[in-house]
Amino acid sequence: MSDDRRAIVRDSLGVGVATGAYGLSFGAVSTTSGLDVLQTCALSLLMFTGASQFALVGVLASGGTPWAGAATALLLGTRNTLYGLRLAPLLAWRGRRRAAAAHLLIDESTAMAVTRDSTAAARVGFLVTGGSIFALWNLATLAGAVAGRSIGDPRALGLDAAVGAAFLALLWPRLDRPLHRWVAVAAAGVALGAVPLTAAGVPVLAAAGVALLAGVLAGAGEPTT
Repeated sequence: MSDDRRAIVRDSLGVGVATGAYGLSFGAVSTTSGLDVLQTCALSLLMFTGASQFALVGVLASGGTPWAGAATALLLGTRNTLYGLRLAPLLAWRGRRRAAAAHLLIDESTAMAVTRDSTAAARVGFLVTGGSIFALWNLATLAGAVAGRSIGDPRALGLDAAVGAAFLALLWPRLDRPLHRWVAVAAAGVALGAVPLTAAGVPVLAAAGVALLAGVLAGAGEPTT
């Protein structure tokens, strides 16, 4: 294994461990919101997109209907479509491989793939990150669901801070240009402003809209040949 490949695997596993462990929190929150252990584990196994999973159980915990929870989760999950558009030509998989890879298409696996300068390196970052998170997230979900209320407030374990730190680690290398830094600040401001005014999932989409708008404007300002 080359040094570059070894570094990608090491970084990807680090992100996988930090993020996957937060499944413990989801398992506990889900069962205390009214779902049983089997339903909770099925969500992590089949849905496997943490933000949407938390959005669904959050709606149920607040008294919303399952349909409302599913709609909120779907709204938040639409960002994965944008990830797919970016990664499809980069990873260059076809047929069943592309369909299987779609299940690992999450924030972290996308971030660990798009920073690579070759298809082979992108595939390693994507698969190691997505695969390690999938395995650990599901194991942690089961543990959290079985423990249930005995865990208490999952935030007391500090796992929410670990996820935030992982996201910051993914974002930081991308802030190498003034435009990127301005976009990050603007997107964070829009997201924070939308939190008290909109449903779960909308602030993330609003922040993504800022990045898309910046990309369009930046592209329009480039000279044509």
